[in-house]
Amino acid sequence: MTQTDDTQAALSYTSYLALDEVLQAQRPRSDEHDELLFIVIHQVYELWFKQILHEAEFLQANLEAGNTAHAIRTLRRILTVLKVIVAQLDVLETMTPSQFTSFRARLDASSGFQSAQFRELEAVLGRRDERVFAHYPEGGEQRARIAAAMARPSVFDSFLKYLANSGYAVDRDRDVTRPVAPSAELQAVLLKVYQDDGGPSVVAECLVDLDEGMQEWRYRHVKMVERTIGDKTGTGGSSGATYLRTTLFQPMFPDLWAVRSKL
Repeated sequence: MTQTDDTQAALSYTSYLALDEVLQAQRPRSDEHDELLFIVIHQVYELWFKQILHEAEFLQANLEAGNTAHAIRTLRRILTVLKVIVAQLDVLETMTPSQFTSFRARLDASSGFQSAQFRELEAVLGRRDERVFAHYPEGGEQRARIAAAMARPSVFDSFLKYLANSGYAVDRDRDVTRPVAPSAELQAVLLKVYQDDGGPSVVAECLVDLDEGMQEWRYRHVKMVERTIGDKTGTGGSSGATYLRTTLFQPMFPDLWAVRSKL
């Protein structure tokens, strides 16, 4: 038997998926029945965030290469994952406030605000806010990944490059380290994109779907927090629902929304 044959024979469903490690990664800190659900849900979120980051990198490469079909397919995959993420809140909401309270104190300083992958995803989509670094020590890998995402072109910047390569008069000199601000000039270009009704307009609509999906996630998240702990201080000392409400209805791609009143 060759080495390759031996490797294939040794591979199993369990070893390929590293299930021994995955299924031992849930370590409740109490004997409360519902803590396992809380841990599993949040670990699954992190896996989906990892997948979206993976897809976003592929999306940007295809946008910048002008691959319309691949970009659309990738955006649709991201949107489908987002719908799954939002739907998972239904499972989490089967846990009552008293059930969560029974083990909440065991969470200590841990908080969803510390999800570095979600902060990185926000940066990949265009958020530029150094206040997020408060949860990550200098010199740490998580802080470095978020900072790197803030320093390079966002998904929207890749979309602008895609439009420029498609023949639209888009400014190529935007400072990618700054947040995207509404631009009358860009909205005029986007109006032409929609009037042409070609591949770029489909990509633009998929980006609107992505933006709406992120806003839906934020809304469902804040409502879940409100029904679970009300306006109590969040775990880790965060302001909980009070802060989360401030994130609602803030589009990642404002020009794509502003142009709709002109269509």
